[in-house]
Amino acid sequence: MLDPKLLEILVCPKCRGELALREDPPALVCNNCRLVYEIRDGIPILLIDEAKALEIS
Repeated sequence: MLDPKLLEILVCPKCRGELALREDPPALVCNNCRLVYEIRDGIPILLIDEAKALEIS
């Protein structure tokens, strides 16, 4: 889905923390901020205003 080299350099725009890739649905997750950043058409949407709260399951 995303280039592994890209994943190495991407950080959370809010806290600059590490992002983890979630496969289904595709998203990047910041466990520090508890935010989920959607990936649309292979492009991570790293806008704080569009991030969703991480739901605990």
